[in-house]
Amino acid sequence: MDKKIETGERKTVNWVKIKRLLKGELGLILILVALLAVFSFLSPYFFTSKNLLNITRQVSITLIVAIGMTFVILTGEIDLSVGSAAALVGVTTAVVLKASGQLELAMISGLLMGAGIGIVNGLLTVYGRVQSFIVTLAMLGVARGAALVWTGGKPISKLPADFGTMGAGYLGVVPVSSIIAAGIFVLAFFVLNRTKHGVYMKSIGANREAARLSAIPVKRYRVLAFVISGVMSGLGGILITSRLLSAQPTAGEGLELNVIAAVILGGASLSGGIGTVLGTLLGTMVIGVIDNGMNLVGVSSFFQQIVKGVIILVAVLAKRSD
Repeated sequence: MDKKIETGERKTVNWVKIKRLLKGELGLILILVALLAVFSFLSPYFFTSKNLLNITRQVSITLIVAIGMTFVILTGEIDLSVGSAAALVGVTTAVVLKASGQLELAMISGLLMGAGIGIVNGLLTVYGRVQSFIVTLAMLGVARGAALVWTGGKPISKLPADFGTMGAGYLGVVPVSSIIAAGIFVLAFFVLNRTKHGVYMKSIGANREAARLSAIPVKRYRVLAFVISGVMSGLGGILITSRLLSAQPTAGEGLELNVIAAVILGGASLSGGIGTVLGTLLGTMVIGVIDNGMNLVGVSSFFQQIVKGVIILVAVLAKRSD
């Protein structure tokens, strides 16, 4: 009798472990493999080296911005302004580039604009004590409006061809934007998993009061998370502008939705304290594979939104269900 009980307990423990693994990165990997198999069957052009590299190029901007969002969500906040921030940074970069002809100065100016947006979001949220949802929703409108007013609603084109290398260039057969995204991923992974700063970010999201009592500078790190998000949004905006060789004031519309979906699909909790950049990478890849695969199969762009939404919802429910 005792042996049967022990066997039952072992089976229960093993099943709990399996469920935990499936809710984590392993579950996302299995979903990704399943999607790769399905689209490979549906389209002979999907599982080719050229198309797979193209997917990494397509998701590179989303991944970079999503990594910034991961820092914000880890602290228990959210940033809805990333798409508008990317557009304003793109416009800033293009204006400075055309005026000065100096690529480095233009990029620095753009990234500073992104950091400035992050600082404003952080200060209003942390010291103004306004919910980040409200602050960043307002910034979404302010940044987008500023980009439209600055350009008169028209794109800034005829940018130097050299500027296009970042967004549309290749190093061998590998897209430069994919290499940049990979570098950002490695850096973020190191910060969150190998430094005290990552521990602080997660601790603040898990229990803000306990983090404060542990002498962690909570307010400083909460603001820092928004600054990181602003800089990553800025980098995303620069890459969009580089890819198009044109600064579009309407660029990045809907980017925040894909970014938040990728982070949440990757296992992050909107309440904070839970999330990894590896999960964000996998969540971004799942969304990218869905988009690319449906395009190759010839699914209507209108219907794609429905399919992608359902797949993401089912995947999240499957990962989180008990």
